[in-house]
Amino acid sequence: MIISEGIVIRERPVGEQDKFIDILTKENGVVEASVRGARKTAGKSGSATQLFAYSRFCFDLRGDRLTYNSAEPIHIFYGLRSSLSKISLASYFAEVIGDCIHPEAQSADVLRLFLNCLHYLENGRRSETMLKAIFELRLMSEIGFMPDIIMCRGCGAFEPEELFFCIDGGGFYCSDCFEDEEADGWMKVEKPVLQAVRHIVLTDFDRTFNFRISDDTMSELSELTERYMLCRLERSYKTLDFYKSVAVREDNNGSKKIQ
Repeated sequence: MIISEGIVIRERPVGEQDKFIDILTKENGVVEASVRGARKTAGKSGSATQLFAYSRFCFDLRGDRLTYNSAEPIHIFYGLRSSLSKISLASYFAEVIGDCIHPEAQSADVLRLFLNCLHYLENGRRSETMLKAIFELRLMSEIGFMPDIIMCRGCGAFEPEELFFCIDGGGFYCSDCFEDEEADGWMKVEKPVLQAVRHIVLTDFDRTFNFRISDDTMSELSELTERYMLCRLERSYKTLDFYKSVAVREDNNGSKKIQ
């Protein structure tokens, strides 16, 4: 029997009663397990295998496949279902993780990042725009795509007032060293964006979610982190497109700002 803590990031029905679930675990990356009679299971065991359930799982290993034996729920994140934008943003996070984290990968830091993002998303203590930016940039750093953010790549200036971020190359240039504002794959950003990027990438994890910037700066930061992540992963995400459409629709209804 294998025992592991993890969070369900995907579920797929099989037949009339069974399903497969993908679980982000601490020690073994994303693993797939079959859950027999999933739609008939009630109580704690049933809730422990639903989407975004963080649980302590027990699996039976049969050949090279895991079969669900039992589970004890730790936190279910029911609050995400109170808002379409929350659940769609969480689904985007989960899809990206499923794309980036493979079986047998050491993923304790990614699991911690995901759980913290869902915690703040559920209780509404951080804006969705902020959580999206932190997730995208910190995840890229955890899996080996940390951008070069220490100084201007041309002259070594540490904190220029005006700078350009190379989406393809993942580095900053000051305005004196940047040569072609008409080129593709660049973003012109202000110093507060650079400071926020440095905070997300370099600070201790306990302080990652503790910073404040203006709404305009946050929007600029979110655009940068999104473009950088999509460039590194070389793909797009339907869950991201859906999240954006939900955020715009809710804004048009007057219920919240565009995230």
